[in-house]
Amino acid sequence: MYRRFFIILFLFLLSCSRVDNSKSISVTKIAFGSCGWEKHPIPIFNHVVDHSPNMFIFLGDNIYGDTQNMDTLRAKYERLENKKSYQNMKKYVPIYAVWDDHDYGWNDIGKYYPFKEESKEIFLDFFDEPMSSSRRVHEGIYHSFIQNYGDHKLQIILLDGRTFRDDLKPYNGEFDHEGRYSYYRKDYAPHTDQSPTLLGEEQWDWLEKEFKKKADVRIVCTGTQFGIEWNGYEAWANFPHEQKKMINLIKSSKANGVIFISGDVHYSEISKLETNFYPIFDFTASGLSSTWYFATPNKNRIEGPIMDNHFGLITLIWDAQNTTIKMETWDINKNKRIDHTLSLSELQFDE
Repeated sequence: MYRRFFIILFLFLLSCSRVDNSKSISVTKIAFGSCGWEKHPIPIFNHVVDHSPNMFIFLGDNIYGDTQNMDTLRAKYERLENKKSYQNMKKYVPIYAVWDDHDYGWNDIGKYYPFKEESKEIFLDFFDEPMSSSRRVHEGIYHSFIQNYGDHKLQIILLDGRTFRDDLKPYNGEFDHEGRYSYYRKDYAPHTDQSPTLLGEEQWDWLEKEFKKKADVRIVCTGTQFGIEWNGYEAWANFPHEQKKMINLIKSSKANGVIFISGDVHYSEISKLETNFYPIFDFTASGLSSTWYFATPNKNRIEGPIMDNHFGLITLIWDAQNTTIKMETWDINKNKRIDHTLSLSELQFDE
């Protein structure tokens, strides 16, 4: 009797210990941030390492170059390179980057920056871009790559919002009918003319091809915010026709799993832009060392703002049935300040 009992118990425990490899789950972590002053020690880089991400993405203002002197620009990058916290992150975490205005040229500048070719070469050299990279050949620094995690594909799309961007339209008092923006000075208004571009024709053509590639999750990296309402500062909302063009391109190419990450504003928030297919999330992490004293109105904001120094973290929990996407903001004191989770099934076109 006892022998039979122990045989049954053994078989039960054996069945519990079996692993179904067809349902194995893997995890990918993408850390990101922007706006780091090269004179600051930027200890947040050490906190990034603590989370063991698969990559870190710089979203612009990676230094504050603001110069026409290329020796000065190189010296500022060198100051970042020599920072102990940066060396620590570079040792353990692969780094990718786009630029914004202050590391590209100077405040709010676009395609008329006279040293954009020189700045590009310094940027690519600093971030160890291979000499065989297409970035070394075409104008601008836009780029894309796909990484495989088991049967799942992650596409990283790095946009260039500077090299081809037309001038911004100065603000002259319009677009403030509700009084939502009366407590601070506005710089720019939305373009009403359809001709000014943010990405440029060449980059748009390239992006259309990228969206048609097979991928499960697509993280689109842009220096300025994509999903916010107009607020008088730099954003995609100042080129509403380009913002609409992006949405239409995602729809026409049936690109599933698109999420934007952005920087620039010196605080963290998540914006949710509703469309007629699936919602577009824009996760902003801006303030590796920089801070700001107020957050502008944003009717699309669903999380934040977080005004302390921080970095963003997207965790992809891959699953054959339904991948989970976790978006977190971690501050300088190692506190998790934003925690927003969604299912990849929410970012899919109807069959």
